[in-house]
Amino acid sequence: MTEPEPIRVLLADDQELLRGSLRLLVDSTPGLVAVGEAGTGARAVELARAERPDVVLMDVRMPGMDGIEATRRICAEPSGARVLILTTFDLDEYVYAGLRAGASGFLLKNTPPADLLAAIRVIAAGEGLLAPSVTRRLIAEFARTVADRPRLGPSLDGLTVREREVLTLVARGLSNLEIAANLHVSTATVKTHIGHLLAKLGARDRAQLVIAAYEGGLVSTSRTRP
Repeated sequence: MTEPEPIRVLLADDQELLRGSLRLLVDSTPGLVAVGEAGTGARAVELARAERPDVVLMDVRMPGMDGIEATRRICAEPSGARVLILTTFDLDEYVYAGLRAGASGFLLKNTPPADLLAAIRVIAAGEGLLAPSVTRRLIAEFARTVADRPRLGPSLDGLTVREREVLTLVARGLSNLEIAANLHVSTATVKTHIGHLLAKLGARDRAQLVIAAYEGGLVSTSRTRP
């Protein structure tokens, strides 16, 4: 039986010691391989084009081009690389700006190694994730900013009633299993609905579906579970 190709990981952080530690962690984990290191956002964009990684671990604060702009440029490329922002700074504007730039997830640098490795696999599989400590802060940031500016997200007019229900529950942070139980359907049916939502809304993953739900006005903090 042919072994699956390893998940290719690009490491972007301005601290050489941290990059080295992350590389050691990635390269010592079966099924993962580090394909490059970048100390600046501009270098991360260059390496993403050259190495075509599956996942980019992206710091926010780097000299010159920061991680948010680097994320925006990498996610605009046709290579399909997904970005997991990994930062020390648990600040609203970084989470919001990072996801708007196309990042698939956001974790803090004090995340346990096992959780970080699991996150890389989740992101590579096309899912999206947020550290629990920043989820409610992200919701609050949406509520604060969306009311003060025009709708920027895609129109939700083409969604069916059921798709709207599924999207609402995705935005509330429910898993596929929880959505299935809530709607009294199978998990396979939920996955089908999510696939339709991704296609109709032009979203890359669940994190982008959350963006669409809030910017489309489908959900607000008053209807989101704590």
